[in-house]
Amino acid sequence: MSTNENLSRSSFWSNLFKNPIEKSDLEHVLLSMPPFKSLGKHYLKQLMELIHNRVYSVNEHVFYEGDPGIGLYIIREGKIKIYQSIDGGERNELAVFNRGDFFGELALMDEAIRSASAVAVENSKLAVIFKPDLDYFLEKHPKQGIAILKGLSQMIALRLKLLDVEYLRLYKLYLEKSEGKTT
Repeated sequence: MSTNENLSRSSFWSNLFKNPIEKSDLEHVLLSMPPFKSLGKHYLKQLMELIHNRVYSVNEHVFYEGDPGIGLYIIREGKIKIYQSIDGGERNELAVFNRGDFFGELALMDEAIRSASAVAVENSKLAVIFKPDLDYFLEKHPKQGIAILKGLSQMIALRLKLLDVEYLRLYKLYLEKSEGKTT
């Protein structure tokens, strides 16, 4: 794998928490995700009522880099590509997600702008948990809210740890190349 491919396939963007068996049932997908796996049926049902469904056509953007982060997306059907724009209009592909995958979880933790764009590669159906809806749920059920936020924090922490490892590996590779060594 080339250095460019290594950079564009960052572990930060990989879906580390996907259940190995793709499930069409959204409830099962939610229960496979760390933020929601400890929710009881009663609370899970309430959370499911807050979920919005969206449909995207091929090449339709879910969001653009620089947009406000407003929610977590779960792919029910289809395929979504995450990319960043590089000077000159070139796109650096970061990840491609399929049914059962999720993305945009940082938007549930902060109010920052999107660091990348998401575009449908195939006709896609997404379930969305918008931040204001989750905030309402957290206020209404603080004990379950703590568990959800703890799960989100664990996901982000693990991705950052893996990113650190990947960064060091790439840095060593860079140093070897700049010193004229080959691997």
